[in-house]
Amino acid sequence: MQDSDCIFCRIAQGQIPALRVWESDAALAFLDVAPLAHGHLLLIPKQHYHDVRDVPAEVLAALTSQLPALAGAVMRATDATGLNLLQNTGRSSGQAVFHLHFHLIPRTEADGLGYRWNAGKYGEGQAQDLQSRILDELRP
Repeated sequence: MQDSDCIFCRIAQGQIPALRVWESDAALAFLDVAPLAHGHLLLIPKQHYHDVRDVPAEVLAALTSQLPALAGAVMRATDATGLNLLQNTGRSSGQAVFHLHFHLIPRTEADGLGYRWNAGKYGEGQAQDLQSRILDELRP
């Protein structure tokens, strides 16, 4: 399953060049052409899945099984002391390419990237209400 208009499908098929660092029959990791940090990798399935909601669990499990090795390799290669693992689902989250992908972004204390984490609080009963609604959605 491929989308001829999808840049990541075209990279996976070899129609667009990419600096590949790991590859299997089903997945590919390559350097991001617009990195947030040197060594910023993208990990994609070769088949087209719009986002994390439509990928079969077994495909996702096989894809993410490579994350420990890729994270360690990129951190060692860049002398990073940390790593952000990011997966955006939906335009409002920042997803710009609508082909499931994971960002592996090596980090150092002085990289200046920052991270915005504007933590909030639930009002009285809101967390329990939300818990109930999520549980309802998870029921078969």
